Amino acid sequence: MKYCKRCVLSEKFPGISFDSDGVCNYCTGGLVADDDKKSEYLREFENLLIEKKGKSSYDVIMAYSGGKDSTYTMMLLAQKYGLRILAWTLDNGFLSPQAMINITRMADAAGATGMIVRPPFGIMKSAFKKAASEDFYSPKTLDRASSICTTCIGVVKSMVLKTAIEMNIPLVAYGWSPGQAPISSAIMQTGARMQVFTNKSVRDPLVSREPEISQFFLTDDDLKSDKERWPINIHPLAFFDYNEDYIIEEISKLGWQKPDDTDSNSTNCLLNALANHIHKKKFGFHPYAWEIAGIVRSGSMPREEGIEKITQDENPAMVKLAAERLGLTL
Repeated sequence: MKYCKRCVLSEKFPGISFDSDGVCNYCTGGLVADDDKKSEYLREFENLLIEKKGKSSYDVIMAYSGGKDSTYTMMLLAQKYGLRILAWTLDNGFLSPQAMINITRMADAAGATGMIVRPPFGIMKSAFKKAASEDFYSPKTLDRASSICTTCIGVVKSMVLKTAIEMNIPLVAYGWSPGQAPISSAIMQTGARMQVFTNKSVRDPLVSREPEISQFFLTDDDLKSDKERWPINIHPLAFFDYNEDYIIEEISKLGWQKPDDTDSNSTNCLLNALANHIHKKKFGFHPYAWEIAGIVRSGSMPREEGIEKITQDENPAMVKLAAERLGLTL
């Protein structure tokens, strides 16, 4: 298998090409944010907080998974900036028991109000099973996440946004790593036009297969909400220094503990190993390849470590356990 000499993307990744030095087109495409760009976004972010802080019951709703990145982001918002946080968690039926402990413990440490939403497991199970066994998302959607993760985060993003609109919360925070989303999207105004595109790419294909899950997505009527009630999305890790070891060290001091029953690419979800396994079988590349490539390019992870993360096999016991809970035959 041929891999980029600079990042971790392989020859199987969609749209990839290599120059004469073996460097991929994504590396040469200027995707890495320099210090000046990060400083620019940090100033914009801090000015935004001055403008929005204290204007509503909560300053920000945090899409909180209990994983390391969302935990660190929440603590940053709480401790460095003193924001009033609504920590919103989706219990998809596959959260690690330790992740559930972390969610409660870290929300308390951040002084945040916790909100855990658990849809009926039968609905989530059916949706995940169909996402795993059928092809209804566009290939482009699956370049950067597995079909199972796309289903889960689609519900999270929609319900978090709906809650923000209903409660008039001005900011929505995500713990995206620098490799998951570009810095250009680190501060972004939401709106009906953007949500129409999201509905077409995620909601509509999923709801056509699993109608009952529609209740967890924004409806067309929701899109008619007053323009001023739509929040601004932020993901601060795009312009703050990012280092996995440092993040884990810092949040561990506050009582966060890494689960021992999840795969190496997740610190909260028991379904992730199965999602990765299926994605690699279908498409020939790891669903975390894009994210890890971005982290490697930024200098926050050695390339060798990134290669190891996307080439190691999933734990068969983890894969089997998740498949059995979904009633899925591999």
